[in-house]
Amino acid sequence: MSKIQNKDTRYFIEIDLATLKVIKCSYDQKENLDKGHQTNPSVHRLFVTEGQYNKMVSRCATDMASIIGT
Repeated sequence: MSKIQNKDTRYFIEIDLATLKVIKCSYDQKENLDKGHQTNPSVHRLFVTEGQYNKMVSRCATDMASIIGT
């Protein structure tokens, strides 16, 4: 089952602060996210536009296949 993409969709990249590596690249509905408050202090969630998300996924799809959430 694929995720819904509409006006309430938020696109994000999660970065491990210890290694500064991208650990997740995904999207979800805003009501399913934690209202901008990070629950894990070792991870930073960076919100991006749909265009930025799509460009990153298209450029890095093969290298980042294990962390791209669809």
